[in-house]
Amino acid sequence: MPLSHDMRITFWEPNKMFRSLFLVSLLLHTIVAQKHAAKVPAQRWSTLSGNEPLVITRGGFSGLFPEGTPDAIALAQDLSIILCNLQLTKDGGAFCVTGNTLDNSTTIETLDPKEKSYKMNGKDVHGHFSVDFTSVQIDQNVSMTQAIFSRPDFYDGLYPVLNVDAQLSGKSPPRFWLNVQNAEFYTQNGVQVVEIVLDLLKSYQIEFVSSSDIGFLKSINGKANKATKVIFKLLNADDVEPSTKQPYSDVLKDLASIKPFSSGIMVAKDYIWPLKPDKYLGPATTLVADAHKLGLEVYASGFANDIFSSYSYNYDPTTEYLHYIDNGESVDGVVTDFPATAFNAIVCFAHNNPLPQKGPTLIISNNGASGVYPGNTDLAYQQAIDDGADIIDCPVQMTKDGIVFCSDSTDLTVATTAMIKFMSRSSSVPEIQPKSGVFSFDLTWSEIQSLKPQMVGKADGLIRNPANKSSGKFVTLAEFLEIAKTKAATGILIDIQNANYLASKKGLDIVSAVSTGLSNATFDKQSTQQVLIQSDDSSVLSKFKDIPSYKRVMRFNDETMGDIPKQTAEEIKKYADAVNLPKTTVIKPYGSLLVGLTNNVKVLNEANISVYVHTIRNEYTTLALDYWSDPNIEIATFIQTAKVDGIVTDYPATANRYMRNPCSNPSSKPRILPIIPGDLLSTVPSGSQPPVEAPLPPLEVAEVVDPPLPAVTKTKPADTGATDGDGAGSESKPAHASPPPSGARADVANCGLSLAAILVFAVLFTDH
Repeated sequence: MPLSHDMRITFWEPNKMFRSLFLVSLLLHTIVAQKHAAKVPAQRWSTLSGNEPLVITRGGFSGLFPEGTPDAIALAQDLSIILCNLQLTKDGGAFCVTGNTLDNSTTIETLDPKEKSYKMNGKDVHGHFSVDFTSVQIDQNVSMTQAIFSRPDFYDGLYPVLNVDAQLSGKSPPRFWLNVQNAEFYTQNGVQVVEIVLDLLKSYQIEFVSSSDIGFLKSINGKANKATKVIFKLLNADDVEPSTKQPYSDVLKDLASIKPFSSGIMVAKDYIWPLKPDKYLGPATTLVADAHKLGLEVYASGFANDIFSSYSYNYDPTTEYLHYIDNGESVDGVVTDFPATAFNAIVCFAHNNPLPQKGPTLIISNNGASGVYPGNTDLAYQQAIDDGADIIDCPVQMTKDGIVFCSDSTDLTVATTAMIKFMSRSSSVPEIQPKSGVFSFDLTWSEIQSLKPQMVGKADGLIRNPANKSSGKFVTLAEFLEIAKTKAATGILIDIQNANYLASKKGLDIVSAVSTGLSNATFDKQSTQQVLIQSDDSSVLSKFKDIPSYKRVMRFNDETMGDIPKQTAEEIKKYADAVNLPKTTVIKPYGSLLVGLTNNVKVLNEANISVYVHTIRNEYTTLALDYWSDPNIEIATFIQTAKVDGIVTDYPATANRYMRNPCSNPSSKPRILPIIPGDLLSTVPSGSQPPVEAPLPPLEVAEVVDPPLPAVTKTKPADTGATDGDGAGSESKPAHASPPPSGARADVANCGLSLAAILVFAVLFTDH
């Protein structure tokens, strides 16, 4: 029999050690307060009720904190309904832990190191089971841990398992959804699950109760409060429903049979938007529309910003949510580990209502839309313009026969198939990089055109858009400028690299070639399209000082660069109108957390120097934990908190959608608020916080100023047919390496793949 309400464990109280969490909690509370303070005009949704979809969060903000902990619930309760995946003890205690056992997400092994084995739905399951313990044992001896190992473990072991009675009997209980897991298993083991659940429903205001067991749902049908909706949760298509002994896919074929005992269904999101074997989306099913016709609500589950879903979304979780709520018939709610992203998708991004004009912050592409197509190809540039980039960029390189073209690196081994085709032409050029490579200045343009571009994943190995891994073609500077004119890009950025080496060692004048190319395309004689000339070499920028229509940008690549003193900023101003800084020099990280905001943007802006930051990417592996694996929050933070003048991104579409959204306006209500760097760190227990680091060395004036460019040396005519093994037509190795340009302090340290590794990479990513 279940415990009486008075006998249930109620002594559980939140641990109060880390009250600085209120700073983060206040952030989300402010979003909600703004929403209610200034309601946007009501819009009719294609949900069953016509109201906006609900956000249901699994155990609170479980994408950051362990499921069901006070921090997780505090962050989520004003944004969403808290979903409790119910587990029951042998004396009827009710706790919230996802899964069949208490393993992985709790410290149960410290209480009892021995595992048991039970049959669940006909399968042998091993581990620690709640039915083998009492409520007091769980309450007093077991704590929650982060179940997904890629998520932070800072908060593991700080809080007990969520006790349903303790949570709902408090002063401000959250909206609550009770999902009854393994009802048949509990009944078989002597736990009166039906009576316990009905008692909970009578004692507390629980808005939803769900289960994957039809027999259980029928047993509570008509006995629960009328205000509580009963939902049938379908498991994987091939799993067997315990009452009917049918696969869930077969049960779903007869939706009408579900209506008598349920007001809706909860399904994995793949039931609605199936994944093809290649991990791209297939056509949407008619499940939502079919269910709505029968009066059944549909809730989609399985959303998490930090778990790969489909290449179709380009690692943008907001795009995924919009597929389910703003692309035809809308689901009635989404179940997620990251409620803030789902909330913003519904309140801000759905029903596409862009601002007529975005804010002043520039969106600058990084090798075009290089998250969607191979970088520096015609398709990447066309996509960047279509996706709303203000400035498209061309990092220029030169070929052996003097052709200027767009490529992120003069070493072609990473982003092309050069290592396979021209392995014998590889060489070592210490002035450029410490590793060997196949360099553009040792190949002719005709030879480079014979190569295929390769999509480069720059986010801890995550693969980008493999269907287009070799799509597009390389473009010359002239072709790039024509694309910019034809597609009416707002502006262009030309990044000039290795000018010193090319002039002194290869007899190639890349500065003059760029200047001539821009002049031939009349970019020096017009004012409609902005022209940015970027380099990490002050002497290169000096060459363009007499063209007032060009804006000069000094690029810095050292991610460990310290503060920029006022004197250094004044020296930079002599050569540049703007700087392009690594984002780590604007908002300082330590591991996966943010430490705080540097003073660099303020100092540079006071010197009348614009500040751009690179590189902003969608992939959750590139985002500090503070951003909740949501690229929108990172963009908002750099624009609203750091106040940068431009962001350089692989994904212009994500930045453009945010900047053109009314919620990006600082005076808007509702508004997507930025985070405050360092706030999350303040919630981490002191024993888990990083040690205080010594200040990084400031940027000195001497590191900004480069010697004048050398005269272009005379070399023998290019041998366009060179194919011999020693790299015929290229210069021999210099005896001494020249120092790197001022803005390139980290280039030498950023060693890439070894020659052998590059070969393997090229073979793996080349069509055969």
